[in-house]
Amino acid sequence: MDVNELFWQASIHDIKKGYHDEATHFTCLLCGEKIEKGIIYPHEGVLFEAEKFMQHHITAAHQSVFHYLNGLHKKMTGLTDHQSHISRLFYEGKTDQEIKEELEIGSATTIRHHRFTLKEKERQAKTFLAMMELLKEQNEKEDSFVPIHKTATMVDDRYNITISEEQQLLEKYFPNGIGKELVRFPKREKHKIVILRAITKIFDETTHYSEKELNEMIQPIYEDYVQIRRYLIEYGFMDRKEDGSAYWIKK
Repeated sequence: MDVNELFWQASIHDIKKGYHDEATHFTCLLCGEKIEKGIIYPHEGVLFEAEKFMQHHITAAHQSVFHYLNGLHKKMTGLTDHQSHISRLFYEGKTDQEIKEELEIGSATTIRHHRFTLKEKERQAKTFLAMMELLKEQNEKEDSFVPIHKTATMVDDRYNITISEEQQLLEKYFPNGIGKELVRFPKREKHKIVILRAITKIFDETTHYSEKELNEMIQPIYEDYVQIRRYLIEYGFMDRKEDGSAYWIKK
């Protein structure tokens, strides 16, 4: 299971921690980093047990779970850019007066209104989660949707893809199996998402690739590797350095 699927299937408790406890290791839900259990990890003169080292990793790599979640696309959080900004200031312990001055808002009453709005969203979220749990229990056989990758640049109806629909499309476009030759690159947006998602499986999430290495891996799948490379960046599956010297899977 890739880190994107692991994130969306995780419990609220695990998402708050930022990592998942597995039999032999801890997996970071934010980037996929794995910390093996039973090992003492030295870092800057300090010795860490595995779970403590995972907590250290989250702080060092992501600042905090809150900051990571707060930085997700607004379609993922349900917050406007302004609400995201102000909630971060709340999390950082800023007083209403400090927030008023930083955001150049005329009245502290406005800040209190934002606090109330976020509390209201929390109540709505709890109600909605309970409803969805009941709905899933009522419709256990209903086909589930493919998880949206957390680094998606645009989140809209193109991501309304069920597991069975994804499988049908993969069989259509990769008749010889995923990672083999792609019969053609689709025009429909939903189909593009499925194909690009499948192509990312050939890459190691921990590796940075040169443009030449990337091209050599894509070309056996599809002759126009430049088009595939461009779409992998455009749709948020991969990122690169500005000079194109390195490419990697976004987490």
